[in-house]
Amino acid sequence: MVLETSFRTGKGEFTLTDALVLGNGIRGHDLGAGSPGALLRKVSCTQGTVELDVVFVPRPEYGLIRPLVHAGSAGLLIRGGAAVLSLSAPVPFTIEGDVARARVLLRAGDGLGFAFEHANSWEATPAFWSQEEIFRRLTDTLEGWSSWSKLHQNYTGPWQELVALSGRVLQALTFYPTGAIVAAPTTSLPEVIGGERNWDYRYAWVRDASMTLQALWVAACPDEAGKFFRFLATAGSGQLGEGEELQIMYGVGGERDLSERELSHLPGWCSSAPVRVGNAAWRQRQLDVYGELLDAAALLPEYLADMDQDTRKFLADAADTAAARWKSPDQGIWEVRGEPRHYLYSKLMCWVAVDRAISIADLLDATDRVPHWRDVREQIAAAIKTQGWSETANSYTQALGSDELDASALMLSIVGFLPADDPRMLATIDAIERHLTDGRGLVYRYVGEDGLHGREGTFLLCTFWLAHALALAGSVERAREVFEGAAGFATELGLLSEEVAAGSGELVGNFPQAFSHIGLVNAAWAISRAEDQDRQAGKSGASGAHG
Repeated sequence: MVLETSFRTGKGEFTLTDALVLGNGIRGHDLGAGSPGALLRKVSCTQGTVELDVVFVPRPEYGLIRPLVHAGSAGLLIRGGAAVLSLSAPVPFTIEGDVARARVLLRAGDGLGFAFEHANSWEATPAFWSQEEIFRRLTDTLEGWSSWSKLHQNYTGPWQELVALSGRVLQALTFYPTGAIVAAPTTSLPEVIGGERNWDYRYAWVRDASMTLQALWVAACPDEAGKFFRFLATAGSGQLGEGEELQIMYGVGGERDLSERELSHLPGWCSSAPVRVGNAAWRQRQLDVYGELLDAAALLPEYLADMDQDTRKFLADAADTAAARWKSPDQGIWEVRGEPRHYLYSKLMCWVAVDRAISIADLLDATDRVPHWRDVREQIAAAIKTQGWSETANSYTQALGSDELDASALMLSIVGFLPADDPRMLATIDAIERHLTDGRGLVYRYVGEDGLHGREGTFLLCTFWLAHALALAGSVERAREVFEGAAGFATELGLLSEEVAAGSGELVGNFPQAFSHIGLVNAAWAISRAEDQDRQAGKSGASGAHG
């Protein structure tokens, strides 16, 4: 998570190193503790001479404020609205209104450091950093990430470096002070260029964060699991116990009100408006969140062994809520902004919620609830099998009684509801491959109307789900093809956004996207296990033939 970029000019070469600085001397499992929230940048001339222009244009509050900029001997101090910003830089700046400019000449061996910090206007003004401290802390940050990576290399198998990198990305999306995990660090990067599908993803979705913990279990080590479940128990405190439903998402501090507003003064990336802050989906009912939550808890029991009674009760109450509400319509995993429906995936994840709660009932001090959970599990399974299957589509579909396809049906085998080689599961995989993929083998979430203008791109998570389901079904070579087709869209840094634009193949949507990296990790793991099983079967067959 330290970015190094090399530049070559006609007269020389230089390297730019950027990092969000870690806490001083922090290593391993404590990564994130004590971080000052500063961006450090170092320019190093490696050959010849380079002349650099330094331009600093601060715009607090999403560009609404043109602040006051003051130059000092150690850098710049910026005040505007509720923000105080500091830029440490030992170069003479020329101030032109609210823009600061400088020009520096570097020779081989020269280095120049910058530190950028933010504070609220009522807090202490950030102190300027010395050059020595900037260089030392950049090195320390690199060593900190290296120490975390050495402790968290659980996965060995195909695409090992991609999986390890995805693990680091998912860890970096964690807000250490609370344990919240954001879906992406950006807002309003469009799913359709020039369109309105522009959302703010800088929040902790129960679904996305729970899936992140599962992927970290494969790629690294979910040492933050207990902290995350405590965060949710606190953020959602009183909701489940009072008969309410669990909110689907929270702010990184546990905030519940994430009201959405539009920033009309901003044109948006590639004129994709509106630019949004907040996300109105926080008011939606999405019943699948209980399944993802309990699924993660059941996968990580050793990380929950010492959880407090409030967290145990929270998880048991989540299973009870799924059991009580599974018959209700909702907005579904894709947060459709239309009328609620009886989405198959929502029913499936309510089944997962009670199924996993049964498996960890002892841990939750909830063995007395198991008979009821078993009854509900059978009821949900019967509804999915009778109403979720369409003879017309020859597939499990998007909603009960519907003929429309949805890639989330691939999860039927991934979560263990159906055997991977069940004839109806194989038919569903085949239907999705034939009707929901583009010419490159990438998968659309669905193709029906959803109340928004423009057709979105293919969804990388869904493409990795297809690879995952194929691997479970024994189609390992095809799974590899699908996986590599999706992973091939990663940037040169190995990062993935949410979608791939139809036609152009450009990455679109918020970036980097936890969902996509989660899918990559889990699909790689499934393919690795399937290949191991094939090798073992081959050895057994060879041994039997020899005998």
